[in-house]
Amino acid sequence: MAKVISTLFISADGVAEINPDWHFPYFDENMGRAVAEDYDTSDVLLIGRVTYDSFAGAWPAREAAGGEDAPFAKQLGDVRKVIVSRQPLEFSWRNCELVEGDVVEAVTALKADAGIRGILIPGSISVVRQLLAAGLVDELRLLVHPVAARKGRRLFDDGDTPYHLKVTATEAFPTGVIRMIYSPADAPIKVGYDQVKDQVPAGK
Repeated sequence: MAKVISTLFISADGVAEINPDWHFPYFDENMGRAVAEDYDTSDVLLIGRVTYDSFAGAWPAREAAGGEDAPFAKQLGDVRKVIVSRQPLEFSWRNCELVEGDVVEAVTALKADAGIRGILIPGSISVVRQLLAAGLVDELRLLVHPVAARKGRRLFDDGDTPYHLKVTATEAFPTGVIRMIYSPADAPIKVGYDQVKDQVPAGK
C-alpha cells in the first residue's frame, strides 16, 4: 500500500501558509536536501488548487530557462500530479489530472494501487486537513522555522478529537530550522495529576 506523506514548511506557532519573508531566510542546503528526500519518496504528487496554481505558474518556466533549478523543475514536471479542485481546470502543465469525485475516496484508491510507491502532498493545507481527519496521512514531515508568524492559516484546525502523533525522526539545522517527522499514534492511557505527582520536581 502506498504511503501518504504531507510535507510542509511551518512556523513555530503552527502557521503553514508560507510567507516568503519568514521562509526564505532559513532556506539552505540542509532544507534543500530534506525537500529532495521528501520528493524522492513518492511517484505521485497530490496538490490542492492553490498549490497547483503556484507550482504551475513557476516551475515550467524554470525548467525551460535551464538554470540551476531546472533539474528539480523537470522532476516536478515529469511526476504524476493529481489535483484537488472543486472547479474544472485546464492544465497548462504536463502529467496533471483532476481528482474525480470525493478526495477521500480518490486517495483511498490511490493508496491501494499496487503500482504507486508513495503519494506526496506538498503544502495544500485544506487537502491535508481532510486526509488527517480521514486517517489517511501516514507521515507529517514538518520543517519548523524558528519564527512565530502570528498570522496565516495553521495546519491544524479546530476539532473535537486530538491527533496523537509519534516522532519518528528529528534533525536540527544550523539555521535553527528543525525537521520533525511524525506518524499517527494511539492515544496515550488517560492519567490525571495523582498518577504523575511523583514526577513533580522536589522543592528546595
